[in-house]
Amino acid sequence: MQLPAGATTADVAARVMPSVVNVFSERKADRPRATPFLSDPFFDHFFDLPRRPGFRNPNERERSLGSGVIVSSDGVILTNNHVVDRGDEIRVALHDGRELDAKIVGTDPESDVAVLRVDAKNLPAIEVADSSQIRVGDLVLAVGNPFGIGQTVTMGIISATGRANMGITDYEDFIQTDAAINPGNSGGALVDMNGRLIGINTAIVSRSGGYQGVGFAIPSNMALQVKDAILGHGKVMRGWLGVTIQNVTEDLAHSMNLQARRGVLVSDVTPGSPAAKAGIARGDVILSVNGHATNTSAQLRNRIAHAGKAARVTLEVERDRKPRTVEVTLGEIPNGGEGGPAQKVEGGLLGGITVQPLDRAARNRHGIPDSIEGVLVTKTDPSRADIGLREGDVIVEVNRKATTTVDAFRKAAKESDDGVLLLVYRDGATVFMSFNR
Repeated sequence: MQLPAGATTADVAARVMPSVVNVFSERKADRPRATPFLSDPFFDHFFDLPRRPGFRNPNERERSLGSGVIVSSDGVILTNNHVVDRGDEIRVALHDGRELDAKIVGTDPESDVAVLRVDAKNLPAIEVADSSQIRVGDLVLAVGNPFGIGQTVTMGIISATGRANMGITDYEDFIQTDAAINPGNSGGALVDMNGRLIGINTAIVSRSGGYQGVGFAIPSNMALQVKDAILGHGKVMRGWLGVTIQNVTEDLAHSMNLQARRGVLVSDVTPGSPAAKAGIARGDVILSVNGHATNTSAQLRNRIAHAGKAARVTLEVERDRKPRTVEVTLGEIPNGGEGGPAQKVEGGLLGGITVQPLDRAARNRHGIPDSIEGVLVTKTDPSRADIGLREGDVIVEVNRKATTTVDAFRKAAKESDDGVLLLVYRDGATVFMSFNR
Protein backbone atom coordinates (compact mmCIF):
# COMPACT_ATOMS: atom_id res chain seq x y z
CA MET A 1 0.00 0.00 0.00
CA GLN A 2 1.49 3.31 -1.10
CA LEU A 3 1.03 6.61 0.64
CA PRO A 4 -1.17 9.10 -1.20
CA ALA A 5 0.40 11.52 -3.65
CA GLY A 6 1.81 14.53 -1.86
CA ALA A 7 2.45 12.65 1.37
CA THR A 8 5.24 14.15 3.47
CA THR A 9 8.07 12.64 5.47
CA ALA A 10 5.92 13.26 8.54
CA ASP A 11 3.18 11.12 7.00
CA VAL A 12 5.67 8.28 6.48
CA ALA A 13 6.90 8.56 10.06
CA ALA A 14 3.35 8.61 11.42
CA ARG A 15 2.59 5.42 9.53
CA VAL A 16 5.68 3.58 10.77
CA MET A 17 6.12 4.66 14.39
CA PRO A 18 3.24 2.59 15.85
CA SER A 19 4.92 -0.55 14.46
CA VAL A 20 8.26 0.09 16.21
CA VAL A 21 8.70 -0.88 19.86
CA ASN A 22 11.29 -0.31 22.56
CA VAL A 23 12.91 -3.50 23.84
CA PHE A 24 14.25 -3.83 27.38
CA SER A 25 16.36 -6.87 28.26
CA GLU A 26 17.57 -7.78 31.74
CA ARG A 27 19.83 -10.46 33.13
CA LYS A 28 21.89 -11.06 36.22
CA ALA A 29 24.97 -8.86 35.93
CA ASP A 30 28.52 -10.02 36.43
CA ARG A 31 29.63 -6.43 36.83
CA PRO A 32 27.84 -3.09 36.83
CA ARG A 33 27.72 -0.92 33.72
CA ALA A 34 27.65 2.87 33.68
CA THR A 35 24.94 3.05 31.02
CA PRO A 36 22.63 0.40 29.59
CA PHE A 37 23.39 1.08 25.93
CA LEU A 38 27.06 0.27 26.50
CA SER A 39 25.98 -3.36 26.88
CA ASP A 40 25.62 -3.52 23.10
CA PRO A 41 28.67 -5.49 21.86
CA PHE A 42 28.08 -4.40 18.27
CA PHE A 43 28.64 -0.79 19.24
CA ASP A 44 31.53 -1.70 21.57
CA HIS A 45 33.18 -3.37 18.57
CA PHE A 46 32.89 -0.45 16.21
CA PHE A 47 33.44 2.30 18.79
CA ASP A 48 36.53 0.46 20.08
CA LEU A 49 35.19 0.81 23.63
CA PRO A 50 37.01 -1.55 26.00
CA ARG A 51 34.94 -3.67 28.32
CA ARG A 52 36.05 -2.78 31.82
CA PRO A 53 36.39 -5.45 34.47
CA GLY A 54 34.46 -5.00 37.69
CA PHE A 55 33.51 -6.82 40.86
CA ARG A 56 30.72 -9.31 40.59
CA ASN A 57 27.58 -8.35 42.47
CA PRO A 58 25.08 -11.21 42.58
CA ASN A 59 22.20 -8.77 43.16
CA GLU A 60 23.05 -6.51 40.24
CA ARG A 61 20.78 -6.56 37.19
CA GLU A 62 22.27 -5.73 33.81
CA ARG A 63 19.95 -3.90 31.43
CA SER A 64 20.25 -3.39 27.71
CA LEU A 65 18.09 -1.23 25.49
CA GLY A 66 17.11 -1.74 21.89
CA SER A 67 14.26 -1.60 19.44
CA GLY A 68 12.02 -4.02 17.61
CA VAL A 69 9.52 -4.12 14.75
CA ILE A 70 6.02 -5.62 14.85
CA VAL A 71 5.70 -7.84 11.78
CA SER A 72 2.49 -9.66 12.66
CA SER A 73 -0.67 -8.30 14.27
CA ASP A 74 -0.80 -11.31 16.61
CA GLY A 75 2.36 -10.25 18.44
CA VAL A 76 5.42 -11.35 16.45
CA ILE A 77 8.31 -8.88 16.74
CA LEU A 78 11.68 -8.83 14.98
CA THR A 79 14.78 -7.46 16.68
CA ASN A 80 18.52 -8.14 16.82
CA ASN A 81 19.86 -11.18 18.60
CA HIS A 82 22.44 -9.05 20.40
CA VAL A 83 19.66 -6.94 21.93
CA VAL A 84 18.17 -9.90 23.81
CA ASP A 85 21.15 -12.27 23.93
CA ARG A 86 21.15 -14.14 27.26
CA GLY A 87 18.39 -11.92 28.64
CA ASP A 88 16.20 -13.66 31.19
CA GLU A 89 13.55 -10.92 31.31
CA ILE A 90 12.39 -9.19 28.13
CA ARG A 91 9.81 -6.41 27.99
CA VAL A 92 8.61 -4.26 25.12
CA ALA A 93 7.05 -0.81 25.23
CA LEU A 94 4.46 -0.17 22.53
CA HIS A 95 3.86 3.17 20.85
CA ASP A 96 0.54 3.49 22.69
CA GLY A 97 2.30 3.37 26.06
CA ARG A 98 1.60 -0.24 27.02
CA GLU A 99 4.44 -2.37 28.37
CA LEU A 100 4.26 -6.12 27.78
CA ASP A 101 6.34 -9.13 28.73
CA ALA A 102 7.94 -10.72 25.68
CA LYS A 103 9.00 -14.29 25.04
CA ILE A 104 12.01 -15.16 22.91
CA VAL A 105 10.63 -17.53 20.27
CA GLY A 106 14.04 -18.11 18.74
CA THR A 107 17.33 -16.49 17.84
CA ASP A 108 19.82 -16.75 15.01
CA PRO A 109 23.20 -15.35 16.09
CA GLU A 110 24.69 -16.04 12.65
CA SER A 111 22.49 -13.32 11.10
CA ASP A 112 21.85 -11.39 14.36
CA VAL A 113 18.07 -11.81 14.12
CA ALA A 114 15.78 -12.66 17.03
CA VAL A 115 12.05 -13.35 17.05
CA LEU A 116 9.94 -12.24 20.02
CA ARG A 117 6.27 -12.73 20.78
CA VAL A 118 3.95 -10.76 23.05
CA ASP A 119 0.50 -11.77 24.21
CA ALA A 120 -1.55 -9.19 22.33
CA LYS A 121 -3.84 -9.01 19.33
CA ASN A 122 -4.59 -6.46 16.61
CA LEU A 123 -1.16 -4.87 16.85
CA PRO A 124 -0.11 -2.42 14.09
CA ALA A 125 2.11 -4.69 11.96
CA ILE A 126 4.44 -2.96 9.55
CA GLU A 127 4.18 -3.56 5.80
CA VAL A 128 7.27 -5.27 4.44
CA ALA A 129 8.91 -4.45 1.10
CA ASP A 130 11.01 -6.67 -1.16
CA SER A 131 14.48 -5.51 -0.13
CA SER A 132 15.99 -6.84 -3.36
CA GLN A 133 14.25 -4.01 -5.21
CA ILE A 134 15.87 -1.12 -3.32
CA ARG A 135 18.37 1.11 -5.09
CA VAL A 136 21.34 3.17 -3.99
CA GLY A 137 20.15 6.72 -3.50
CA ASP A 138 16.63 5.83 -2.33
CA LEU A 139 15.42 7.94 0.59
CA VAL A 140 14.92 6.05 3.86
CA LEU A 141 13.88 6.63 7.47
CA ALA A 142 15.41 4.91 10.51
CA VAL A 143 13.12 4.50 13.51
CA GLY A 144 14.27 3.33 16.94
CA ASN A 145 15.07 4.15 20.56
CA PRO A 146 18.59 5.69 20.58
CA PHE A 147 20.25 5.90 24.00
CA GLY A 148 16.91 4.97 25.57
CA ILE A 149 15.57 8.52 25.18
CA GLY A 150 12.44 7.40 23.35
CA GLN A 151 11.27 6.77 19.83
CA THR A 152 13.24 8.78 17.28
CA VAL A 153 13.07 9.14 13.50
CA THR A 154 16.07 10.03 11.32
CA MET A 155 16.36 10.39 7.56
CA GLY A 156 18.98 9.47 4.98
CA ILE A 157 19.58 7.52 1.81
CA ILE A 158 20.65 4.02 0.88
CA SER A 159 24.41 4.40 0.50
CA ALA A 160 25.15 0.86 -0.69
CA THR A 161 23.70 -2.64 -0.82
CA GLY A 162 25.25 -6.08 -0.43
CA ARG A 163 27.86 -5.02 2.11
CA ALA A 164 29.76 -8.06 3.39
CA ASN A 165 33.05 -9.02 5.04
CA MET A 166 32.40 -6.42 7.74
CA GLY A 167 33.13 -8.84 10.59
CA ILE A 168 29.72 -8.19 12.13
CA THR A 169 27.92 -11.50 11.62
CA ASP A 170 28.58 -14.83 9.92
CA TYR A 171 26.10 -14.10 7.12
CA GLU A 172 26.26 -10.55 5.82
CA ASP A 173 24.35 -8.82 3.05
CA PHE A 174 23.91 -5.44 4.70
CA ILE A 175 22.14 -2.34 3.50
CA GLN A 176 24.37 0.65 4.20
CA THR A 177 22.69 3.94 5.07
CA ASP A 178 23.65 7.40 6.28
CA ALA A 179 20.44 7.75 8.31
CA ALA A 180 21.59 8.36 11.89
CA ILE A 181 21.76 5.11 13.86
CA ASN A 182 22.99 5.13 17.46
CA PRO A 183 23.12 2.70 20.40
CA GLY A 184 19.54 1.72 21.19
CA ASN A 185 18.54 1.80 17.52
CA SER A 186 19.56 -1.84 17.15
CA GLY A 187 16.54 -3.90 16.08
CA GLY A 188 14.65 -0.87 14.82
CA ALA A 189 13.15 -0.28 11.39
CA LEU A 190 14.71 1.02 8.20
CA VAL A 191 11.83 1.94 5.90
CA ASP A 192 11.29 3.31 2.41
CA MET A 193 9.26 6.40 1.64
CA ASN A 194 6.08 4.35 1.50
CA GLY A 195 6.61 3.33 5.11
CA ARG A 196 7.51 -0.25 4.22
CA LEU A 197 10.18 -2.20 6.09
CA ILE A 198 13.35 -2.76 4.07
CA GLY A 199 15.79 -3.55 6.89
CA ILE A 200 16.45 -4.15 10.58
CA ASN A 201 19.00 -1.62 11.88
CA THR A 202 21.99 -3.42 13.34
CA ALA A 203 25.30 -1.55 13.69
CA ILE A 204 27.38 1.46 12.76
CA VAL A 205 31.02 2.16 12.02
CA SER A 206 32.48 5.03 14.03
CA ARG A 207 35.93 6.13 15.15
CA SER A 208 34.58 8.51 17.77
CA GLY A 209 31.71 6.61 19.38
CA GLY A 210 29.19 8.87 17.69
CA TYR A 211 27.24 8.85 14.46
CA GLN A 212 29.48 9.31 11.41
CA GLY A 213 27.14 8.46 8.57
CA VAL A 214 27.85 4.75 8.14
CA GLY A 215 25.11 2.44 9.43
CA PHE A 216 24.08 -1.09 8.51
CA ALA A 217 20.74 -2.87 8.38
CA ILE A 218 19.84 -6.52 7.76
CA PRO A 219 17.71 -6.68 4.57
CA SER A 220 14.05 -7.41 5.24
CA ASN A 221 14.16 -10.42 2.91
CA MET A 222 16.87 -12.05 5.03
CA ALA A 223 15.19 -11.14 8.32
CA LEU A 224 11.84 -12.56 7.20
CA GLN A 225 13.45 -15.76 5.96
CA VAL A 226 15.04 -16.24 9.38
CA LYS A 227 11.73 -15.42 11.08
CA ASP A 228 9.81 -17.94 8.97
CA ALA A 229 12.41 -20.65 9.69
CA ILE A 230 12.29 -20.03 13.43
CA LEU A 231 8.49 -20.00 13.54
CA GLY A 232 8.24 -23.06 11.30
CA HIS A 233 11.14 -25.23 12.49
CA GLY A 234 12.46 -23.66 15.68
CA LYS A 235 15.78 -22.86 14.04
CA VAL A 236 17.42 -21.87 10.76
CA MET A 237 18.58 -24.91 8.79
CA ARG A 238 21.08 -23.44 6.37
CA GLY A 239 22.38 -25.26 3.36
CA TRP A 240 25.94 -26.56 3.37
CA LEU A 241 28.07 -27.21 0.30
CA GLY A 242 31.35 -28.16 1.98
CA VAL A 243 33.91 -26.05 0.16
CA THR A 244 36.56 -23.51 1.09
CA ILE A 245 36.24 -20.53 -1.23
CA GLN A 246 37.91 -17.24 -2.10
CA ASN A 247 37.27 -14.30 -4.37
CA VAL A 248 38.78 -14.30 -7.84
CA THR A 249 41.35 -11.52 -8.17
CA GLU A 250 42.88 -10.24 -11.41
CA ASP A 251 46.13 -12.03 -10.57
CA LEU A 252 44.34 -15.32 -9.89
CA ALA A 253 42.28 -15.04 -13.06
CA HIS A 254 45.47 -14.52 -15.07
CA SER A 255 47.53 -17.19 -13.28
CA MET A 256 44.78 -19.81 -13.56
CA ASN A 257 43.98 -18.91 -17.16
CA LEU A 258 40.32 -18.23 -16.40
CA GLN A 259 38.01 -16.88 -19.07
CA ALA A 260 37.31 -13.75 -17.03
CA ARG A 261 37.48 -12.35 -13.52
CA ARG A 262 34.15 -13.65 -12.29
CA GLY A 263 32.76 -16.29 -9.99
CA VAL A 264 34.19 -17.71 -6.76
CA LEU A 265 37.24 -19.97 -6.62
CA VAL A 266 37.10 -23.32 -4.79
CA SER A 267 40.37 -23.71 -2.88
CA ASP A 268 39.43 -26.90 -1.02
CA VAL A 269 36.64 -29.47 -0.79
CA THR A 270 35.64 -31.21 2.44
CA PRO A 271 35.80 -35.01 2.00
CA GLY A 272 32.36 -36.60 2.03
CA SER A 273 30.61 -33.25 1.69
CA PRO A 274 27.79 -32.52 -0.79
CA ALA A 275 30.33 -30.76 -3.02
CA ALA A 276 32.64 -33.78 -3.01
CA LYS A 277 29.76 -36.14 -3.81
CA ALA A 278 28.75 -33.91 -6.74
CA GLY A 279 32.26 -33.95 -8.19
CA ILE A 280 33.29 -30.38 -7.42
CA ALA A 281 37.07 -30.13 -7.23
CA ARG A 282 39.76 -27.75 -6.04
CA GLY A 283 40.36 -25.10 -8.70
CA ASP A 284 36.76 -25.03 -9.93
CA VAL A 285 35.14 -21.61 -10.24
CA ILE A 286 31.47 -21.44 -9.21
CA LEU A 287 29.77 -18.88 -11.45
CA SER A 288 26.15 -19.09 -10.33
CA VAL A 289 23.62 -20.80 -8.06
CA ASN A 290 20.23 -21.52 -9.64
CA GLY A 291 20.98 -18.96 -12.32
CA HIS A 292 21.97 -16.19 -9.88
CA ALA A 293 25.53 -14.93 -10.39
CA THR A 294 28.01 -15.42 -7.54
CA ASN A 295 30.92 -13.02 -7.94
CA THR A 296 31.94 -12.82 -4.28
CA SER A 297 32.44 -15.38 -1.55
CA ALA A 298 29.72 -13.70 0.50
CA GLN A 299 27.22 -14.04 -2.34
CA LEU A 300 27.92 -17.74 -2.70
CA ARG A 301 27.76 -18.41 1.05
CA ASN A 302 24.47 -16.54 1.36
CA ARG A 303 22.85 -18.24 -1.64
CA ILE A 304 23.84 -21.71 -0.44
CA ALA A 305 22.83 -21.00 3.14
CA HIS A 306 19.47 -19.54 2.17
CA ALA A 307 18.67 -22.48 -0.12
CA GLY A 308 18.47 -24.60 3.02
CA LYS A 309 19.20 -28.13 4.12
CA ALA A 310 18.36 -30.86 1.58
CA ALA A 311 17.72 -28.33 -1.19
CA ARG A 312 18.77 -29.38 -4.68
CA VAL A 313 20.63 -26.56 -6.42
CA THR A 314 22.11 -26.11 -9.87
CA LEU A 315 25.64 -24.72 -10.00
CA GLU A 316 27.29 -23.29 -13.08
CA VAL A 317 30.98 -24.17 -12.80
CA GLU A 318 34.03 -23.31 -14.89
CA ARG A 319 36.78 -25.94 -15.06
CA ASP A 320 39.71 -25.77 -17.46
CA ARG A 321 38.03 -22.81 -19.19
CA LYS A 322 34.98 -24.94 -19.97
CA PRO A 323 31.53 -24.37 -18.42
CA ARG A 324 29.64 -27.24 -16.88
CA THR A 325 26.45 -27.67 -14.88
CA VAL A 326 26.51 -29.51 -11.56
CA GLU A 327 23.48 -30.62 -9.54
CA VAL A 328 24.07 -30.70 -5.79
CA THR A 329 21.86 -31.77 -2.89
CA LEU A 330 22.91 -29.58 0.01
CA GLY A 331 23.57 -30.80 3.53
CA GLU A 332 23.16 -28.92 6.80
CA ILE A 333 25.96 -26.85 8.27
CA PRO A 334 27.68 -28.98 10.92
CA ASN A 335 26.94 -28.15 14.56
CA GLY A 336 28.91 -25.11 15.60
CA GLY A 337 28.85 -23.46 12.19
CA GLU A 338 31.47 -23.22 9.51
CA GLY A 339 33.96 -21.83 12.00
CA GLY A 340 34.17 -25.32 13.49
CA PRO A 341 31.88 -27.80 15.21
CA ALA A 342 31.01 -27.52 18.88
CA GLN A 343 32.31 -30.45 20.92
CA LYS A 344 31.28 -31.65 24.36
CA VAL A 345 33.80 -33.04 26.82
CA GLU A 346 32.65 -36.36 28.25
CA GLY A 347 33.92 -37.46 31.64
CA GLY A 348 36.72 -36.07 33.76
CA LEU A 349 36.85 -32.83 35.71
CA LEU A 350 35.73 -30.83 32.67
CA GLY A 351 33.01 -33.24 31.59
CA GLY A 352 29.77 -31.57 30.57
CA ILE A 353 31.43 -28.51 29.04
CA THR A 354 30.74 -27.79 25.34
CA VAL A 355 33.18 -25.57 23.46
CA GLN A 356 33.80 -24.40 19.92
CA PRO A 357 36.45 -22.36 18.11
CA LEU A 358 36.19 -18.58 18.22
CA ASP A 359 34.81 -17.04 15.04
CA ARG A 360 34.12 -13.44 14.13
CA ALA A 361 30.44 -13.53 14.99
CA ALA A 362 31.20 -15.01 18.42
CA ARG A 363 33.81 -12.34 19.09
CA ASN A 364 31.33 -9.60 18.21
CA ARG A 365 28.48 -11.24 20.08
CA HIS A 366 30.43 -11.55 23.33
CA GLY A 367 32.77 -8.56 22.96
CA ILE A 368 35.94 -10.67 22.68
CA PRO A 369 38.95 -8.77 21.28
CA ASP A 370 41.21 -10.26 18.62
CA SER A 371 44.07 -10.43 21.12
CA ILE A 372 42.26 -13.17 23.08
CA GLU A 373 42.81 -16.71 21.82
CA GLY A 374 41.06 -19.77 23.18
CA VAL A 375 37.88 -21.82 22.89
CA LEU A 376 34.40 -20.46 23.46
CA VAL A 377 32.11 -22.08 26.03
CA THR A 378 28.74 -22.58 24.33
CA LYS A 379 27.02 -24.71 26.96
CA THR A 380 27.50 -26.11 30.45
CA ASP A 381 25.44 -29.02 31.72
CA PRO A 382 23.35 -28.00 34.75
CA SER A 383 25.02 -30.77 36.72
CA ARG A 384 28.38 -28.98 36.27
CA ALA A 385 27.41 -25.64 37.78
CA ASP A 386 30.18 -26.28 40.33
CA ILE A 387 32.79 -25.47 37.68
CA GLY A 388 31.60 -21.88 37.43
CA LEU A 389 31.88 -21.63 33.66
CA ARG A 390 29.06 -20.20 31.57
CA GLU A 391 28.17 -19.49 27.97
CA GLY A 392 30.38 -16.79 26.48
CA ASP A 393 33.47 -17.56 28.57
CA VAL A 394 36.73 -18.11 26.68
CA ILE A 395 39.03 -20.79 28.08
CA VAL A 396 42.52 -19.50 27.33
CA GLU A 397 44.56 -22.08 29.27
CA VAL A 398 44.09 -25.38 31.06
CA ASN A 399 46.79 -26.09 33.65
CA ARG A 400 49.04 -23.45 32.09
CA LYS A 401 48.70 -24.95 28.60
CA ALA A 402 47.27 -22.77 25.84
CA THR A 403 43.97 -24.00 24.40
CA THR A 404 43.73 -22.17 21.08
CA THR A 405 41.92 -25.07 19.41
CA VAL A 406 39.18 -27.46 20.45
CA ASP A 407 41.57 -30.39 20.06
CA ALA A 408 44.10 -28.71 22.37
CA PHE A 409 41.36 -28.12 24.93
CA ARG A 410 40.11 -31.70 24.79
CA LYS A 411 43.65 -33.04 25.16
CA ALA A 412 44.32 -30.80 28.16
CA ALA A 413 40.97 -31.76 29.68
CA LYS A 414 41.81 -35.48 29.46
CA GLU A 415 45.09 -34.86 31.27
CA SER A 416 43.36 -33.06 34.17
CA ASP A 417 42.38 -35.91 36.47
CA ASP A 418 43.40 -34.54 39.87
CA GLY A 419 42.86 -30.81 39.58
CA VAL A 420 42.26 -28.07 37.05
CA LEU A 421 43.56 -24.52 36.85
CA LEU A 422 41.78 -22.55 34.15
CA LEU A 423 42.65 -19.14 32.73
CA VAL A 424 39.34 -17.71 31.55
CA TYR A 425 38.51 -14.51 29.68
CA ARG A 426 35.21 -13.05 30.88
CA ASP A 427 33.76 -9.56 30.36
CA GLY A 428 36.99 -7.74 29.64
CA ALA A 429 39.24 -9.48 32.15
CA THR A 430 41.18 -12.73 32.47
CA VAL A 431 40.73 -14.64 35.71
CA PHE A 432 42.04 -17.89 37.14
CA MET A 433 39.55 -20.55 38.22
CA SER A 434 40.50 -23.77 39.98
CA PHE A 435 38.77 -26.83 41.34
CA ASN A 436 39.70 -30.34 42.43
CA ARG A 437 38.05 -33.71 42.33
